[in-house]
Amino acid sequence: MSFDPTSVRAALAHAPRVARIVVAATAGSVPREAGASMLVWADGQSGTIGGGALEFQAVARARAALATGDRFDKVPLGPGLGQCCGGAVQLLTEIWDEARLSGTGEHILARPLPGQSPDMPLRLRARLKAARAGEEPIRAGLVQGWFVEPIRPARRPLWVWGAGHVGRAIVSTLAPLPDLSITWVDSTAERFPSDIPAGVTALPAPDMAAALRLAPPRARHLIVTYSHEIDLALCHAALAHGFAFCGLIGSDTKWTRFRKRLQQLGHGDASISRITCPIGDPDLGKHPQAIAVGVAASLLKETEKQDHDQLGDDIMTGDFRRAGGAE
Repeated sequence: MSFDPTSVRAALAHAPRVARIVVAATAGSVPREAGASMLVWADGQSGTIGGGALEFQAVARARAALATGDRFDKVPLGPGLGQCCGGAVQLLTEIWDEARLSGTGEHILARPLPGQSPDMPLRLRARLKAARAGEEPIRAGLVQGWFVEPIRPARRPLWVWGAGHVGRAIVSTLAPLPDLSITWVDSTAERFPSDIPAGVTALPAPDMAAALRLAPPRARHLIVTYSHEIDLALCHAALAHGFAFCGLIGSDTKWTRFRKRLQQLGHGDASISRITCPIGDPDLGKHPQAIAVGVAASLLKETEKQDHDQLGDDIMTGDFRRAGGAE
């Protein structure tokens, strides 16, 4: 779990001050893990920390905190809340506005709990050092009166080419993920379903290969169109344009033919090998939803590895922030 500046900024569009409730620590049986969070403002809320009565009371405290400031609560989940969970949670409620959000930095957010020392504890410094060495990634949690969590990176652009059965399964599976900004392309508007998932940008493009030039050079691409000719044109365009990842649906035989065609178009073997074909997990089968599940799993694993590597680099350069400013 991580701090998501994008969701906080979206909530601030509804109110000048927003309370963020985050599960700072847990013990025993609890509804959600450390790092789970939700946002609350005067007449709305988003996200969940789970637990029914736990969340209901936390939201009430958060709305009161909008007037009084940050707070930290230790909440047992037994008879006092009428819940069968036998554990306990510690909740940090922080009040965010645009000024506070602008001081969060990019990768790690570390800050003292209300009333705790502003001096970063040695144990937390040791955790940052261990993360830098690749020994242990930074995860949300309490460290000697401080709360630390990774900051969710800006949404990564993902371009899905093709609105057929596989394209629809991929988009419906990946759309709920908060880390992706999905652009969905096909040749005509009629090829898209009527119920495009929220947050997905549909782009009808009669010349799909030409439209690839609109994508950021570090975008991820999944090519699953209805036409091998279009697939090849998109691979050719992607190799010329640049990408962070490019996956092509197809068999080994299809990819062997595509490699020869791409060589004839002037691309070297090393460049062509950057395209992944086939995509997904063959062990899951060829059903569109099975392909989508495999693609989603591979993208999540890749993202986790890149975030961990980037986090280590940023710790090495000291790129971490308190909730209210630079450390």
